[in-house]
Amino acid sequence: MTQLHLGDAASITRQITEEDVVLFAQLSGDNNPIHLDENYASSTRFKHRIAHGHFVASLFSTLLGTQLPGVGTIYLNQQIRYLAPVYLNDFITAKATIIEKNEDRNRVTLLTEAFNQQGVLVVSGQAEIMPPKKEQS
Repeated sequence: MTQLHLGDAASITRQITEEDVVLFAQLSGDNNPIHLDENYASSTRFKHRIAHGHFVASLFSTLLGTQLPGVGTIYLNQQIRYLAPVYLNDFITAKATIIEKNEDRNRVTLLTEAFNQQGVLVVSGQAEIMPPKKEQS
């Protein structure tokens, strides 16, 4: 916890692919045609297929479990707001920034944000984690 400071941040970028969306639909059971059927999606307000919101938000788990703070992190809570659609082939940058520390409880709160390649904020929220008490190997 002493290595973590207010304002510390990390980010990852990933392209959202056709395969990602199909696999997430299979894993989650969310087969809503807005994600899988271009003909259906073309008749919606989005005009094209969109990625599952929870797939995009799962990038925060990747980020927190591998970078900030990394291995051994326990993800306790996530508040999420979906602000804009994410389309297939978008490049999404997920970012986490430490905004609060409670050393007595071994808890850290992070601002979690995801942006598309145009810099549009597509997902926003806050995560609460329990960082590892000492560095994990």
